[in-house]
This record gives sequence, C-alpha cells and structure tokens, in this order.
Amino acid sequence: MEVVRDVVKPIIAGFGITRRRLAHKKVTIMYPEEKRQQYPRTRWRHVLTRYESGLERCIGCSLCAGACPARCIYVQASENTDAERYSPGERYAVRYEINMIRCIFCGYCQEACPTGAIVLRNDFELANYRREDFIFTKEMLLEPMPLQ
Repeated sequence: MEVVRDVVKPIIAGFGITRRRLAHKKVTIMYPEEKRQQYPRTRWRHVLTRYESGLERCIGCSLCAGACPARCIYVQASENTDAERYSPGERYAVRYEINMIRCIFCGYCQEACPTGAIVLRNDFELANYRREDFIFTKEMLLEPMPLQ
C-alpha cells in the first residue's frame, strides 16, 4: 500500500500544478490574422534599397560580404557605363546573393554598407520548402521602383 501511495502522490501534485496553470490568462495569438509586435531593434529580411531617382544604392564594394561572419553574402561587381547606369557610382552589383540558411541576422552587413544599400527590415516570414529558395538573388532583394 505504501508503494502505491509513493506513486500516486507525485501524480496528484502534478495535477495540482496543471489546475493552477489553467487559471492563468491565455497569451496565445491567432498568428496569420494577428501578428505579435516586434521589438524596435528586430532584424530579419534583407532589402536592397534605391534612391528616389530609381538608381540602386549598391555600388558593388563588397564591404557587406567582408563584414559578414557567416560568409553568406556574394557580390559580383561590374562597371557602370553612360549607356547603362544602375547606380550613381562607377560600379554596381551585377550579382548580389544572400544564402539565408547561413545568415545569422547579425546586421553587420547593414552597418558596413557605406551607402545604406542593404537594410534589414522586420519581415520575419522567410519560410520555404526547398533549399534553393533560400538563396535570395538581387531581384528578390531589390526594392520595387518608386512611383513617379
């Protein structure tokens, strides 16, 4: 009888904890319809910004790739010409890729950028089903053209 009492006593104590917990206020949110407020310094999705004129801010300097501790940024630069001008500087990024699987969202790329081209915004819905979809290309990262 004493062995049964030793087994039942912790079970009853566990039910007591559960009963007290059920009395607390629920903190669940209905996620897709309602989103939790982000902290002010939250850093998630990368965005390549543009000037008001529509030119890209990225000048292809690769400082963001050099500052990245995870080595997830690849920048291939090319020269601007008078016929084809993509950025106000001499160079622009022909290819700009970020491997989001490796990214640790530290924000060093944003801090290292001299023109403010790369910005981490608070869009945190980055889920995908295939590994290839986690390589964000320049077209995926670039802001849409400003409306004239």
